[in-house]
Amino acid sequence: MELKTARLTLLIDPAKKAAFERLCAKQDVTPSQVVRRLIREYLAAHGVKYRPSGAAEDSGDDASRSDAGRRPGAARVPHAKSGSGGGAR
Repeated sequence: MELKTARLTLLIDPAKKAAFERLCAKQDVTPSQVVRRLIREYLAAHGVKYRPSGAAEDSGDDASRSDAGRRPGAARVPHAKSGSGGGAR
């Protein structure tokens, strides 16, 4: 079972979202549970391997971890300096 979570935001047609939520409620599952299952199945169908955040680690090597809990892209995006104005000179 995964221990850490990350947010996935997507845009969907409101009518489709409502129908999806009704079906999930009828089946006594949350939309998040269904989406997580679909993602696991999609990854498996395409042979993509990953290590869930709760899986036992084989070694203490940081390189084997996926950014050790950081959000993907968080360290790669440069932050704008305050007061720089950002305009052309």
